[in-house]
Amino acid sequence: MMRAKGKATFLDAMKETTSPVSPAAAKEALKEDEWEVRPGGMLVQKRDPDSDAPAGAPVPTVRLKVKFNGVSHEIYINSQASFGELKKMMSEKTGLHHEDQKVLYKGKEMDSKAFLDMSGVKDRSKLVLLEDPDAQAKRLIEQRRADKAHRASKSVSRISLDVDKLATKVSALEAIVRKGGKVVEADVVALTEALMTELVKLDAIAADGEVKAQRRLQVSTHARPN
Repeated sequence: MMRAKGKATFLDAMKETTSPVSPAAAKEALKEDEWEVRPGGMLVQKRDPDSDAPAGAPVPTVRLKVKFNGVSHEIYINSQASFGELKKMMSEKTGLHHEDQKVLYKGKEMDSKAFLDMSGVKDRSKLVLLEDPDAQAKRLIEQRRADKAHRASKSVSRISLDVDKLATKVSALEAIVRKGGKVVEADVVALTEALMTELVKLDAIAADGEVKAQRRLQVSTHARPN
């Protein structure tokens, strides 16, 4: 019954994906190892419930030797942990970000989602940790992109507040005109110039995605002629 439930969950996930999946591809995927999300949010191989130890049985801790830059580190870790969890432990010891690491076991690079015991790692096994320049470069680029988007979003929000203040003054002048009153032309000119200055600032912000949409909304709202 647990296997059937696992397959149903997988099919549900397949239906929610934005990429089209052919029936043949879905059938093939079901034959492969399935994945599960651990409480910490890490995606790992899904264990076969038929092969697990009896419920309540203690999970053994293994002692591993992980070599990095000529230095061997002794690690005590749950034998059913994933290589991703091992990388996070090594990050604390080496200072190397876990996403910038490669772990080799018997000369083969191990997937972060795979389990230690299911990959053959046992007590006193030896592994090698390497720095992954490509992964590091990709992570740093993504981080810079996220930081840039965050700064742009803050700039748009700040300008939006200034524009809203000016819009309130414009509304006040319009109310005077509707009641038959007169406004000083210099005030109208000053407000118009101030609004245009803020719109120029918005236009100067390089933005992508949601920030770009946020900027476009501000421009379309306040650049619309009355």
